[in-house]
Amino acid sequence: MIPASTVTPNTWEFLRDAMIAPTGFREYDARWKYPEEINLPGMTALGLGLGTQMHLRGIAPVIAVGNDYRDYSLSIKNALMLGLMQAGIKVLDIGPALSPMAYFAQFHLDAPAVAMVTASHNPNGWTGVKMGFERPLTHGPEEMAELKSIVLEGRGQPRPGGAYEFAPGVREAYLDDLVGDFRMSRPLKVVCATGNGTASAFAPELFARMGVEVVPSHNELDYTFPHYNPNPEAMEMLHDMADAVRASGADFALGFDGDGDRCGVVDNEGEEIFADKMGVIMARDFARLHPGSTFVADVKSTGLFASDPELLAHGAKSDYWKTGHSHMKRRVKELGALAGFEKSGHYFLAEPVGRGYDCGLRVAVEICKLMDRNPEKSMADLRRALPMTWATPTMSPYCADLEKYEVLERLVAKLVAQHEANMPLAGRKIAQVVTVNGARVILDNGSWGLVRASSNTPNLVVVCESSESEAEMRAIFADIDAVIRTEPSVGEYDQTI
Repeated sequence: MIPASTVTPNTWEFLRDAMIAPTGFREYDARWKYPEEINLPGMTALGLGLGTQMHLRGIAPVIAVGNDYRDYSLSIKNALMLGLMQAGIKVLDIGPALSPMAYFAQFHLDAPAVAMVTASHNPNGWTGVKMGFERPLTHGPEEMAELKSIVLEGRGQPRPGGAYEFAPGVREAYLDDLVGDFRMSRPLKVVCATGNGTASAFAPELFARMGVEVVPSHNELDYTFPHYNPNPEAMEMLHDMADAVRASGADFALGFDGDGDRCGVVDNEGEEIFADKMGVIMARDFARLHPGSTFVADVKSTGLFASDPELLAHGAKSDYWKTGHSHMKRRVKELGALAGFEKSGHYFLAEPVGRGYDCGLRVAVEICKLMDRNPEKSMADLRRALPMTWATPTMSPYCADLEKYEVLERLVAKLVAQHEANMPLAGRKIAQVVTVNGARVILDNGSWGLVRASSNTPNLVVVCESSESEAEMRAIFADIDAVIRTEPSVGEYDQTI
C-alpha cells in the first residue's frame, strides 16, 4: 500500500493508515516531526521498506535496533520493528542506546544491519532513524533514495521468517570496549555535560572507569530537556559548559548530544574549542604516534588540516570532503584514513584507534589519553599551540526543505561567477571556490567562507574563518551573507556573530 503524504493527527486514518511526509528522507538518514509528519503505521511501513531493501541487496536478514531516550522513541521503535519483522527480518533489540552503541552492536552481535531510532541533536518533537548495512558505514544518498522509493511507492514486500529477540548486555560490552584497561596516570577533573539526554546513562560511568573525577552537569535522565536541548554545537550548551568549568576549576568540559555520536569541548579557561580545532589538536597527537597518516575534514572545518606545520612535519595528509556523518564515514574508509573530523562534533576514529564510526564517548576516551600523554600541558596550552585563526560558529539561516537545494544551486553559481569575474570578497582576491558540498570560497591568504544546505533541517549552513583577524572574519561573513540575501526565501539565522 502506498503511504499517504500528509499526516493529520486525531483522525480515524491517522491510527489506521501509513502516512509519511516525503521530506523526511534526508541525504544520509531519516527525520520527521512526530506526529505532524509521520504516524506509527508510517514507521511500520518504513520498517517494511528497510527490510525489503535488505533482501534486495542480499543482506542477511538480521538487524540490531536501538532507541534514544525520548518519551516517544520506544513507540517509534516498536512500530519500526513490527515492519522489519513483517519483511522477514530477525530483530535484535538492544534497548535504549546511544547511536554509537547501536553501531558497536553490529560488531558485538555480528549483525549485518543496524537501525537506530533517534532524533539525534534535533529538539523534542523530532524523530528519525539512522541505518546501515555495511559496518561501520550508514546509508548514504544512494541508499536513502532507494529506500525512499521502496517506501513511498508501496513496494515493501512482506515475507515469512521475521522474529524478535532482546539482546542483553550490549551497554556493558560497549563501555568495556571503550575503556579497556586504560586508567589515567595524571589527575584529571572533567565537567561531564549531557543535557539530560541519553548520554547521561553512559558518560559519567565512562569517566569514572578511567579514574577521571567527574563534575556532573545535567546528568539526570530527563526527556523533557529542562535546561537546554543537548547539542554541543549550540552556544547555549557550550556557554553552560564554560560556566561549569570556571565554577569548578575543572581541567576541561566535554559535552554530548542527544544520541551521543558528537562531542563538544571547553578548555580549562572556559574557551570553547570548536570540533574542527579540537580535531587538529588530536590529529597532531595521532600524527606523532602514526606518521604519514591521512586525515579527512569536512568542508565546514578549519584550513589548518592542510597548513598546520606540526601536521606537515609528521607527513600528515589532509582531505576536505562533504559534510555529513555518512559521507565522512565512507570517505575515511575509502581513503584508509586514520581519522575524520567534522566541525559539528562528529569524529570518525578508525583502526587502530576506533572502529570508523562516529562516537562521542570514543572521542572522550581519546582526549583523556591525549592529556595523559601530555601531563605537563593543559587543554588551553594545546589550544594556544595551534596557529591562530578566527572562526564563526555554525550559523543556520532558515530555508524550506523543498527550496533549499535550488536556492543553494543559485548561490553557488553566483559565488563561482564572482570568482570568474575576478571580483574580491572581504577585500581580497578569491583563490578558489570548492563546490564539493555547497561553495567554500577560499581567499588568497587561506581564509574562507562556506555556504551549503543542511542535510537534516530546513536551513542553509554558513561558516567563515580568517587566518588574519576577527575583522576579516566578520567581513567574509558580511560579504557571503550579502550574496545569501539576494535570495528572498532565506530567513533568519538561528545564531550569528
